[in-house]
Order: sequence, then structure tokens, then C-alpha cells
Amino acid sequence: MEREPGGQILKVDNLGYLSTDGSPLFGKVSFTINQGEKIALVSREASAMTAFFEVLAGKAEAHSGTFEFGKTIKVGYQPNENEVYFAGANDLDLINWLRQFSDDKDEQFLRGFLGRMLFSGEEVYKKASVLSGGEKVRCMLSKIMLHQPNFLLLDEPTNHLDLESITALNNSLQDFKGNLIFTSHDHQLMQTVANRVIEITPNGAIDSLMTFEEFLASEDVKRQREELYKGVLA
Repeated sequence: MEREPGGQILKVDNLGYLSTDGSPLFGKVSFTINQGEKIALVSREASAMTAFFEVLAGKAEAHSGTFEFGKTIKVGYQPNENEVYFAGANDLDLINWLRQFSDDKDEQFLRGFLGRMLFSGEEVYKKASVLSGGEKVRCMLSKIMLHQPNFLLLDEPTNHLDLESITALNNSLQDFKGNLIFTSHDHQLMQTVANRVIEITPNGAIDSLMTFEEFLASEDVKRQREELYKGVLA
């Protein structure tokens, strides 16, 4: 992190977003994040979570409600789909791809960030056009690290990664001293990193200060879910 987060992290107030057919993907979502909280985001609809991340990252506009990050907060965003970041970059090698996002254009500086994502030696001259899905994810993580954020928005960060890379990411997120909202199909990541779980629904949020496994087993959570989904097509 470039700096420690201050007292105000993020406040979300009555946030809502509609699908293309006008039905709510999520609605009436309100919560405040405190220092040290790492939130696992869940929903019945993957598209609702992606829309939520895009709204907080400034890539989409909410249809209702507001959100506000604290003045000390610097956000790093890992999207579910990263193709837009590589579109038109087929002729660029990895050094020049990462250089687009850096104030420091020095090759050795950029090599350091690519090296942390296991791009070493001549691999940094690999063309963006030949990258695998996992390599693109690693490039995106290099881009995030470059900006030293203290708040991470990670939409399925384990997609395309091998087991060794997932384990390394898991360990890094556990050690991360900032705040985090993330979702993943990797149960171990959700269980070991999150200390709070928020489920977004069309009629509000279920906010639980517990581990992911406790959340899955909670009868109170199940009752809240049934209440929030009354009258909503599953």
C-alpha cells in the first residue's frame, strides 16, 4: 500500500442497479466498511456481483443510491472480464503493455512488477496477443500492484489461475493490510480471507460479521434470504 487507510473507508447507501430488462440485479444495498474488514460478496446472480463491482470501480453508474470512499482510499480493481484492457494491444510486449498504466516508464521498474507475477527474463517481451487467460490475470494483478492501492475490488480473481498461483494469491490477500471486497468460486479463498460476508439481493443486503462457512450454515441468514426474495423470481 502507498498509505494506510484512514478512519472512513467506504459507505454504501441504498445502492441499486437494474438489468437491461428493467428488473433489479441488486437494490436497497447499504453498509459501511471499517478498518481491517475483508468482505466476501455473494449473490444468486453472478451478473449482480459484476455490476456491483463495476459501480464501485466507476465503470458503471448506479440507478439508485450513493456510495462514498474515504479521502485516503486508493482503489485497485480486478474485473471479471479483462479483454478491454488488452484490446488493441496485440502488438505490445508485456513491458510496453504495463508501461501504459505507469507514471514511471523505466524498464527495470516495470520488470520488477512483472517479475512478482512470474514473468522473468525474456518472458517480459512476450506479445499480449499470445497470452493465456491465466497470464492475462497475472498481468492485471501486476497493474494493480503498480498503483499500490489500499482497497481492492476483486471480481473472480482466481479465474484461469493454477493451484500454485491461487495459493500465492490467497496468502497475499490474508497478509494485505488494507480493505477488500471480493468474490470467488474458490471456497478456500472465501473462507480464509474474508472476515465479513455480504449477500446482495434485489431487495437489500444480508450483512454478516462471520466467516464464509459460518455464513453458509447460518439459519438466520437463510431466514433473511427467504424474506428478501419474497415476490422475486429466483
